[in-house]
Amino acid sequence: MSRSRIIAVVNQKGGVGKTTSAVNLSACFAASERATLLVDLDPQANASSAYAATNNVVNSQRQIYDALIGECVMKEVVLATSLEHLHIVPSGQDLVGAEIELVGLPERERRLELALADTREDYEFIIIDCPPSLGILTLNALTAADSILIPLQCEYYALEGLARLLQTMDLVREQLNPTLQLEGIILTMVDMRNNLTRQVEAEVRRHFGEKVYRSRIPRNVRLSEAPSHGKPIILYDIHSRGAAAYLQLAEEMLSRLPRGEPAPQPSPGGSNEQPA
Repeated sequence: MSRSRIIAVVNQKGGVGKTTSAVNLSACFAASERATLLVDLDPQANASSAYAATNNVVNSQRQIYDALIGECVMKEVVLATSLEHLHIVPSGQDLVGAEIELVGLPERERRLELALADTREDYEFIIIDCPPSLGILTLNALTAADSILIPLQCEYYALEGLARLLQTMDLVREQLNPTLQLEGIILTMVDMRNNLTRQVEAEVRRHFGEKVYRSRIPRNVRLSEAPSHGKPIILYDIHSRGAAAYLQLAEEMLSRLPRGEPAPQPSPGGSNEQPA
């Protein structure tokens, strides 16, 4: 039985396409019949709303917060989605105070790692959508993850923020998670008509080489519209440029990984077994 690959989608800067990438890559992996779990670790719960999962949380369903503080096991939080091979662990308002509460708990940096232990045999990929900060929640994600995936908007301050994030990754590797790797860098909101876009891309590729994916994510109206309909882009408009870009990116990512033994398909238990 295979063990899942945990990928944390991280950028401390907001508005760079982090949640969009986590949501749509998860959907594309699932469309490739890879058992995938999307973990929404952001108190804003945008990944959850992208699958309309917040409706179920409001209806007294458990959320990631409950698993982090030990109120339940992670499998009790998992919800099905409209994609057969994709499940989601939703976020919610209770997570807002988690940064404070986690400080007083034992093994505070490893709460997510411990909570995910009972799910790792069920999925090929676990994708974590991190908050736009480098606080205790993101630290939990980096400690639990095998690798980090960095969405990078092609703008003036992008490289400066990237340097800080990589410094944090190095600290986590030294103190908490020695096997943590850089999965890759995704260029997002790309407009090749813009000189600055081309300059930033050239600089990032010069510094990081093959770690920068060839696939780029363009600015795309349909991509922006999809979350308001509670759907990933491949279900909202499969013919859009945004859908094509994420399908291409997922294919590129999968091509870089050896395909191991497929993980079994999980079925969320109890009252959680309903479409998100």
